[in-house]
Amino acid sequence: MPETIHAVRQHEFGGPEVLRHEPVPRPEPGPGEVRLRVRLAGVNFADTHARENAYVQKAHLPLVPGQEVLGVREDTGERVVALTQGGGAYAEEVVVPQERCVPVPDDLADDQALGLLVQGLTAWHLHRTAARLEGGETVVVHSAAGGTGSLTAQLAKPLGAARVIATAGSPERREAALALGADVAVDPDPEGLTERLIEANGGRPVDVVVDMAGGPGFDASLRALAPFGRIVVCGISTKEQNELRTGHLLRHSRAVVGFWLFHCLEDPERRYRTPLEDLFARAARGEVAVHIGGRWPLAQAAEAHRALTGRRTTGKLLLDVTA
Repeated sequence: MPETIHAVRQHEFGGPEVLRHEPVPRPEPGPGEVRLRVRLAGVNFADTHARENAYVQKAHLPLVPGQEVLGVREDTGERVVALTQGGGAYAEEVVVPQERCVPVPDDLADDQALGLLVQGLTAWHLHRTAARLEGGETVVVHSAAGGTGSLTAQLAKPLGAARVIATAGSPERREAALALGADVAVDPDPEGLTERLIEANGGRPVDVVVDMAGGPGFDASLRALAPFGRIVVCGISTKEQNELRTGHLLRHSRAVVGFWLFHCLEDPERRYRTPLEDLFARAARGEVAVHIGGRWPLAQAAEAHRALTGRRTTGKLLLDVTA
């Protein structure tokens, strides 16, 4: 076996230019771990935040980014998806906890399976666990042409929503959101957003908002909520924190719910494996499909980061480790 593999590694925090394609020591599995030969690694906003050490979990240098892989188990030859522990996905091989490996059905393509891991699981839990979506409710999905947003929009009606309102930042991205099943798509500009959301719901406040951005758009969305409405926070892509007064929540019977996927790993069977298997079954029935917005060789990870943060893509972004 070789003593080294190739990976994307950074030795300092900063912009995409800190990502280097270089030899690294071959990872060795410990107790309860398995080694995967990586085929695909997912590229997520969390990776760009970790690159700058601005993520929920603080990073340590040197860092091999990425937490989402599809690969083949070295011990069994089984094709699986898995979430890594503390990075390591941007590599030819990675070590992961065995309990995080979920077999991929034979009839599901590599890119579709990986696209359902972080974004698909997040979308599923945004509706079921965080928002606790009830039948007949109206759901607003911000950034609905992106990786998480596109799957959140697709899953809303199968999971009970009566109406889906999407936001996206260009006419082309709004058309993409409509093609995913949204009933209406509007501009996400915070100026006038409250009024646009209510108008898009026939003049009525909305029940659920899924927000990935934070900042002024969060405040505008909060004001659009009906009594007992919920806004679910699953990202802060603007890097703008919000302040909230408890009196506002009290007066309007509104709720703000945070969601971070990695808390689901504390209950891996119920909150990780079972929902993912449900997503695989829904994909087989045609209820949900992952739009692949870009694919780069491993050595071009920096360009993938630039495309993601520059809002130049829609859907799921991948690194093809076999290219």
